[in-house]
Amino acid sequence: MAVQALSKIAASRLQKELAEWQVNPPAGFKHRVTDNLQRWVIDVAGAPGTLYTGETYQLQVDFPEHYPMEAPQVIFLHPAPMHPHIYSNGHICLDILYDSWSPAMTVSSVCISILSMLSSSPAKQRPADNDRYVRNCRNGRSPKETRWWFHDDTV
Repeated sequence: MAVQALSKIAASRLQKELAEWQVNPPAGFKHRVTDNLQRWVIDVAGAPGTLYTGETYQLQVDFPEHYPMEAPQVIFLHPAPMHPHIYSNGHICLDILYDSWSPAMTVSSVCISILSMLSSSPAKQRPADNDRYVRNCRNGRSPKETRWWFHDDTV
C-alpha cells in the first residue's frame, strides 16, 4: 500500500494537534519529535496502580491522506503489551480505531482511550486467537484491513 501525501486539511489539522500536544500533552504520553508529520511515534507509560505500572511501550500512528475523515492506523511497536485486545504484532482491537472512528477524535483522545483499555485489564494475556491472527497478517497487512468483531468491552 503506497502512502499518499497528506491533504492540506489533514496537514493543517495535524499541525494544530501537534501544537496542542506540545502545550498540553495527555498524561503518560510523550511524542517523539521527528520531521515526519504523517507518522508519529508516542511513548506510553503504564498508569500507576495498574498491571502496567512502570512499563513503557511505543505506539506508531500513521495518518492517512484524508485524516481526520479517515482514522489513523495505530499499532504498538515491538514488544507490544500483553493484553486481551492487543496482538503480539502490535495490532489493537479497539472500536474507535475502526468502525467507531469520528473526525472529532484526536491523537490525544485515542491515546487516552488506549491507556484506559490497558489500565482496565485484569490479566496480562494475549487474545485467544493471537497466533492465527498474527499468522494471517504476515506480509505487512494493515489492521485496518481486518474485519474486527467488537464483543468484549470489559477490558
